[in-house]
Amino acid sequence: MAARHPTSYRPVTPVRDLLARSGARITPARETVLAILLEAPRALSHLEVEQAARQRGLTADRVTLYRVLDWLVGQGLAHRIEGQDRVRRFNAEAAVEHAHAHFHCTRCGQVFCLEQPLPRHKPQLPEGFRFEGMELTIRGLCPTCSTQT
Repeated sequence: MAARHPTSYRPVTPVRDLLARSGARITPARETVLAILLEAPRALSHLEVEQAARQRGLTADRVTLYRVLDWLVGQGLAHRIEGQDRVRRFNAEAAVEHAHAHFHCTRCGQVFCLEQPLPRHKPQLPEGFRFEGMELTIRGLCPTCSTQT
């Protein structure tokens, strides 16, 4: 199913600028999904992205959304977070390099990007291993869940 994008919703110019830097074609699905991720206060699952896209009038099938999310990750415009619950969540930060920790709420399942950067040193690895990156996920209760007893 092809994506449909009504003229009533136009992503903000920085979204188009970020996409233009990739040199690839700017599509309604890429614009809408990147805008959703940039505006989100936390990392979103595929289902949450799909729901937000539909609210904005974008109708795209699940495969298209998966491809767009993977493309954004491949372009360095978004990053994928693998949760303990085996749900992939996505976040985009226009001006921030993905070198930060994540916080996974063990009660509600939400995942948040933390602003504190990861340490810049590479871990000591056994001979033959090659470092490519690391991810740090802190688990606990988010502000909403920590006030509920």
